[in-house]
Amino acid sequence: MKGTVIVIAGIDTGIGKTFATGLLARALLLRGKNVITQKIVQTGCEGVSEDIVEHRRLMGTELQEVDREGLTCPYLFRYPASPHLSARLDGTQIDLMRIRRCTLALQKRYELILLEGVGGLLVPLADDLLFADYVRDAGYSLLLVTSPRLGSINHTLLSIEACVKRGIVLRGVIYNSFQPATKPIIDDTREIIQRYLHKAGYTAPVVNLYDGILDADAIDRLSL
Repeated sequence: MKGTVIVIAGIDTGIGKTFATGLLARALLLRGKNVITQKIVQTGCEGVSEDIVEHRRLMGTELQEVDREGLTCPYLFRYPASPHLSARLDGTQIDLMRIRRCTLALQKRYELILLEGVGGLLVPLADDLLFADYVRDAGYSLLLVTSPRLGSINHTLLSIEACVKRGIVLRGVIYNSFQPATKPIIDDTREIIQRYLHKAGYTAPVVNLYDGILDADAIDRLSL
């Protein structure tokens, strides 16, 4: 049976996608799931993907053979920028079928693949293709990572609209309270996000990530 791919996307860069991906993978491993993580593209580093290394640390495992084979991070660029620009500065361009082939190879070995995106949903992978378009074309469902920080309501609702426009299945929102915020802001932002999810036609839950801990029932609520 071919493994299921679930995308972990963020409303912006630095929102906690890597942390959320690693924690979800660890929770699934503890439940006996045959799970692996993948990073679609990593920019701003060399050698081994820093995000994959962080996933494995959070999962409590060493780097895997599929990591050393390059299957879990098909593209690694030195310049810290949007993937299309980082690729151009390295004298190449991203071949989307290479990414798809790596994911398919993982699907043959694992029950579940958590695919971490890069930046937000509308980040260009190539000059004429956004990350959200890649997700749509591949038919993947998606978990969206957000937070109560200033600007999150706007970025989250725009991300929900991007999913609606493309017919992307949104499985849930991970509400990452990693930055200081007052309780009224935390509560109100979460309530607005949940309300607009329902207005957009999604029944997706909003689960909390607070102090590095996911809601105890997050895996069940996200149907993972």
